[in-house]
Amino acid sequence: MTGTDTAPAIAVEGLWQVFGPNARAALTEARADGAGTAATLKARGLIPAVREASFEVASGELFVIMGLSGSGKSTLVRCISRLIEPTAGAVRINGEDILTASDKRLIEMRRDTLGMVFQHFGLFPHMSVADNVAFPLKMKGEGKAARRARALEVLNLVGLEGREDAFPRELSGGQRQRVGIARSLAVNPDIWFLDEPFSALDPLIRRQLQDEFLSIQSNLQKSIVFITHDIAEALKLADRIAIMRDGEIVQIGTPTQIVLNPVDDYVREFTRDVPRGRHMTLDEVMEPVGETTPAGDWPELRTGMNLETALTLCAASFEAVPVQDGDGKVVGVVHPESFVRALGGEHG
Repeated sequence: MTGTDTAPAIAVEGLWQVFGPNARAALTEARADGAGTAATLKARGLIPAVREASFEVASGELFVIMGLSGSGKSTLVRCISRLIEPTAGAVRINGEDILTASDKRLIEMRRDTLGMVFQHFGLFPHMSVADNVAFPLKMKGEGKAARRARALEVLNLVGLEGREDAFPRELSGGQRQRVGIARSLAVNPDIWFLDEPFSALDPLIRRQLQDEFLSIQSNLQKSIVFITHDIAEALKLADRIAIMRDGEIVQIGTPTQIVLNPVDDYVREFTRDVPRGRHMTLDEVMEPVGETTPAGDWPELRTGMNLETALTLCAASFEAVPVQDGDGKVVGVVHPESFVRALGGEHG
């Protein structure tokens, strides 16, 4: 994450999205009622899909919003990008109030500042890959040669060089998703919204795209809001994570904070099967020493290293242990580090 000393790329304050008739007036009345606002709205037959959401996304930060289906995460990102008009609250993009922006200004922001990728990416079947990617540039009035050059540039960035003249029907699902990502990058947006972009893909392709996505982000340093329901994906990608339940943000924290310090049973259930050793570091378990360093030929452990990686290094210094068959005959040996590798420790 970068840019923490500058104004946030996105600032969301007290955001509500209520579905139903006369939602704004109903929300105002419910707030003044004194009982729970959401409960009052529900009693009147309205749906409070997003409730009093407030958070900031720093410049260059990859901010993940996750929750179960129906938790409000997709509705929230559509409110932030103003694909849905929020019922109440404030959203500022690079300091500019997007909720009061004119239609003309909103079009400009979506064309020049905001990139969007969704699970169903809607490529034009009659256009080549390059023409699909270049389409936003065509809408901006850029010349054909410039559009083509930029399309080839971003296709190379997402690993699709050589496929620029193919058509969507000739691509795999993962390749089509890469085209959608490339298209959103063509206009070089400052801020990127991605709503479950990999959820429809096979697990292997999904992991490959996650790795490529992280590589792209390390080069471009976009300010990103990424929606997912998958805790493993969130932990892999995020600088920080916001967990949503019933329209509310219940916890915001780094992956380590979410895993090690869940605020309630809902968050704890998300992280129940996550190996703590991948998120806990040596700093949290080591004991201080005096001025004298312990003698011996030790593995090279460093502060900030996660426990699984450290255990792999430490296990390598232990003796191999014999393995016997049913008759007591030694048939092999097992090294302690093999246990760690088999359990995933080598992936740290």
